[in-house]
Formats: sequence, C-alpha cells, structure tokens
Amino acid sequence: MENKRPRLLEEADKQKKIARVGLNAPSMLRKNQLGFLRFANYCRLARELRVSCMQRKKVQIHSWDPSSLASDRFNRILANTNTDQLFTVNQVEAGGSKYGIITMRGLTTPELRVYPHKSLYVPNRKVNSVCWASLNHLDSHLLLCFVGLADTPSCAVLLPASLFIGSYPGIRRPGMLCSFQIPDAWSCAWSLNIHAYHCFSTGLSQQVLLTNVVTGHQQSFGTSSDVLAQQFAIMTPLLFNGCRSGEVFGIDLRCGNQGRGWKAICLSHDSAVTSLQILQEGQCLVASDMTGTIKLWDLRATKCVTQYEGHVNNSAYLPLHVNEEEGVVAAVGQDCYTRIWSLRHGHLLTTIPSPYPASEDDIPSVAFSSRLGGFRGAPGLLMAVREDLYCFSYG
Repeated sequence: MENKRPRLLEEADKQKKIARVGLNAPSMLRKNQLGFLRFANYCRLARELRVSCMQRKKVQIHSWDPSSLASDRFNRILANTNTDQLFTVNQVEAGGSKYGIITMRGLTTPELRVYPHKSLYVPNRKVNSVCWASLNHLDSHLLLCFVGLADTPSCAVLLPASLFIGSYPGIRRPGMLCSFQIPDAWSCAWSLNIHAYHCFSTGLSQQVLLTNVVTGHQQSFGTSSDVLAQQFAIMTPLLFNGCRSGEVFGIDLRCGNQGRGWKAICLSHDSAVTSLQILQEGQCLVASDMTGTIKLWDLRATKCVTQYEGHVNNSAYLPLHVNEEEGVVAAVGQDCYTRIWSLRHGHLLTTIPSPYPASEDDIPSVAFSSRLGGFRGAPGLLMAVREDLYCFSYG
C-alpha cells in the first residue's frame, strides 16, 4: 500500500476524478427516470459516486496568536455535533499535550480558512479519552480524562468550551468547571439519555463508573475486562461498552448496580473492541476491534448483519466514524489509509491515502460530517496529519 501511495496521491490531485467503470451521473439519472433502478439502489449509487469523487484541499490555519496551535502536530481531532468547531489534541515537545478549539465557519468559503484558539486553563497533561458534553446547552463542555502522574492523581474534568479564547464571542462567563477524582480511564461518554440526565460514564480497568455531575453521586458496575469504548443510546435506556476481551455489553440504566440484572445485551468480537457507534434509532450498533474487523450488529436479533472489509488494525486504539445522513462508515487504519464504506451494504466506496509516508506516529485523525463548517456546509471529510489539516469535500 505504501508503494501505491504516491500514484494514488497523483491521481487525487487531478482536476477531474474518475469513478469506477460504469458509474456516472447521466447514466444513473437516465436509468432512474426510466424505472430501471430502484430508488434505494439509485440512492446508494449516487452516494458512491459522490464519495468516490471527493477532492483533497489543504485548509489554511490562520491565527492571531503566534503561540497557538497552528504549528503543532495533531494527535487527535474531535468535531462537535454541528461540525462548526473542532477540539484538537496537539503534541508538545516535553511529552505532554496542548489543547484547543478550531472554529470552522471558514470552511464554507472557497479559501478554506479556519482559526485556532487555545485555553489558558488546561494543563499540558496527557489524556486517555475525551468527548463533547452537553451540560448547559448542546456541546457546551468538554469531558477530559487526564492520566495520573507521580504526584497528581488521575481525574475527569468537565471543561467549559467557552474557556477557549475566542471560541464563543460575547460570552464572558466560563460556566461550570468540575473535576472528579477517578482511576485512570480508558474511555468516557456523555449521556443525552433521560434515564442518566447530566451524567457521564468512564470505562476503567474491570469497572464502569457512572457519575452525576450535579449531585456527585456515582454508581460502579464490575466487569471482567478493561472497558475501552463506550456510548450511551438515546432512544433506549442503555449504556454500551466494548471490552479488551472482545465483549460488547449493554447496561440497563433503569437498574441498580446490585446483582446481574443490569447487563442487558451481550455481543462478542474476536479481539479488543476499540470503538462503538450506536445508530440513532438504537436498534443497530457498529463496533471495531484490534484485528481490523468492523461489524454492524442488529441489537434486537443480537447478530451481525454487515461486515466492512479492508480495515487494517493489528494493535492500535483507532476510532470509528458513522454518519447516518450520508449513509457511510469511515475509519483510518494502521496503514494510514482512510476507508469509507456504505453503511447499509458494506461496500468499500473509496480509499484515501495519507499525504505523508505511513508511520505509527503519523496516523491521520479524521472527522466526517454532512455539513462541514456548520449548517450551510457541504458533506465531506476532515483529515489532520502532522501539522496540516485537509478537507475532502464532495465538490
């Protein structure tokens, strides 16, 4: 794959990208008008055509502060719900991390400009897990799980996004800032479920810890393995967890932590589960593991209905991205290739090479959205690698 990468990059830089043979817009439209294509097949082929023709453009990172994030290496990016802000984890030479928010409203303009903002309140400690949290309003806070040091215990910090300079113009009050002392966490998740209102969960070694940020009340659920991935369902009162043992199980939020009645659903992978994504209706779940296996599970029948082939992972903790509106699944492999599949059918739609040679230190971090930069944005993919940020839009 590394030998093919320069040729693929050269092809991607051409003005006009070519989809696979037999897939073109006029032919598809004509067949649909004549009734030769079912509507579902037409939608699938149109999506495949758009995704396969995405073009790469470099995003200009502008900053008013020379010490901000514009020249730092990206370790991780995490988009909020509206994809108008990007939380970034950047590498620091001393071995720690630097954190910031990039406002992405400039992605709707032809220049593709974004503006990073740093925070003076966040220490340069390493985090194991991070997610957006909706405490005061949608994505008002960030939940960071800091790793413990020799003289500093590990903790989970609920940080207002307004603390980042310029990220919320006109808002001076930082909102609520909370810190909870917990053991080192492998994963975390914020709840939008009414059965766990104002709560977050942390996945620990052989334990799941559910914390209410208003009352401080905590519930612990014992497990037989480390919990590496978590996500709350919205429509059903369940918290799903992926374990190092390969087990995926749901916790019934209506039950207490006494006895075994809280374990609702059990699924199984052959290796450590590193990422979970629940579909909006709560009837299906997508999970990936450390063997490169990605599966779509039917939670009612507790069986795998689709498997996504081609993902490369031997031992890394790699995230998974699902976008139901566009009907795609995206993941970056250890070979530094980003692959996008059809969510329902499992077809591989496109394979995107990294702009840089494959390396464990240069695995890209990506975010896929139906509206990059906000409500007026176009569908596409953001890729952060080294100090650069790229946008792959439908055009």
